[in-house]
Amino acid sequence: MKSSGFTFLLLFLFSCHTGNNDFDATGSFEATEVIISSEASGRIMQFTIEEGTQLEADAKVGYIDSIQLYLKKKQLEASMNSIETRKPDIRKQIATIEQQIATARIEQRRMENLVQAKSANQKQLDDINENIKFLQKQLDAQHSALSKTTSGADREAESIEYQIRQLDDQLAKCRIMNPINGTVLAKYAEPNEVTTQGKPLYKIADTGNLFLRVYVTAAQLTQLKLGQAVKVYADFGKEDRRNYAGTITWISDKSEFTPKGIQTKDERVNLVYAVKIHVKNDGYLKIGQYGEVIF
Repeated sequence: MKSSGFTFLLLFLFSCHTGNNDFDATGSFEATEVIISSEASGRIMQFTIEEGTQLEADAKVGYIDSIQLYLKKKQLEASMNSIETRKPDIRKQIATIEQQIATARIEQRRMENLVQAKSANQKQLDDINENIKFLQKQLDAQHSALSKTTSGADREAESIEYQIRQLDDQLAKCRIMNPINGTVLAKYAEPNEVTTQGKPLYKIADTGNLFLRVYVTAAQLTQLKLGQAVKVYADFGKEDRRNYAGTITWISDKSEFTPKGIQTKDERVNLVYAVKIHVKNDGYLKIGQYGEVIF
């Protein structure tokens, strides 16, 4: 009789341990969802995703008509080439005067020698010196004018260069690039539709990293801290219960009424605090799935 009573006690304790309240908090799994919007306006020429598609970061998933932007860029590039051809070749245009000055200086040195030898008068040397000064002023004036023309062309070319860069940026935004690794949850547009800047195209979530949002009482809150390791459980059927390593990443600083369908350790408590627990998904966990946690 004593033996059967002891067996009954063991069964009772085991059933209590594995019962529905064998957890500290419950909640559902969620993911960080990102809505990808169009960065350009125009007709969607290609859009190759479907709901449930697994995408990698930086993958090209489509593009928007960019022919007008491309033609405008080519027009600006033609203008840039035209400016380059109109820029004066300063070295060639001042070469003649520089040669005249060089010749005059040779004559100047020859005349100085003749004056010292009393074979020429000072007036001849003075005329040569004045001619060199005149040619030097001509050279300076021409160089200044050509430099201003070149500077003006350079500023005009710089302005066009910035316009080309703007078009390059707009052309890049016509390519629909996926920003993160994840699964497409919803698709809001189709090929051949006309989209506008800021219009949503699809929604994606990183399903490889899920968060279990649970709710705890004020008494439990004192036992929790960011970065704390916890155990997370998820049911996949009657006899399939998996456990995962979790890490507390966020604790709400404001209380709220217990959401409908959520169980807490103390069912008498009305006000609870939300806690997010990061869980690495092994491929079995789903967004919205029910989960439990033991701290």
